[in-house]
Amino acid sequence: MSLSDSIGISAAGMDAQSQRLRVVAENLANQDTTGGTPGADAYRRKTITFQEVMGQDDDVAKVSVRSIGHDSTPFQLRYDPSHPAADKDGYVKLPNVNEMVETMDMREAERSYSANLNTMAVARSMMTRTIDVLK
Repeated sequence: MSLSDSIGISAAGMDAQSQRLRVVAENLANQDTTGGTPGADAYRRKTITFQEVMGQDDDVAKVSVRSIGHDSTPFQLRYDPSHPAADKDGYVKLPNVNEMVETMDMREAERSYSANLNTMAVARSMMTRTIDVLK
């Protein structure tokens, strides 16, 4: 594996983690979003799944996003007959977003992004030093 392969692997990891952060941000932004019509579903938490992909030019495994799906956890119900999204019994479906889970997922994604950034910086530094030695 060459140093440029290391940079490509780190870049792929950073891209995957930035997409993960976008999903977390969307979940947090919609944690209070209920349906707009009586009995309508609330916002359903999104999830992200990664996969290993082999490069076409080289035999280097990289990470990429496999899919962005939805969490099938059931909605919680809150009794609020005056709410526009209340069903005939007066219950409103609340989003299945847990702020604590999203915060922890955000921190983990940030740490993974930072680790990839540091790896990229070290590989770049090593390449620069190699070029300096060859001069």
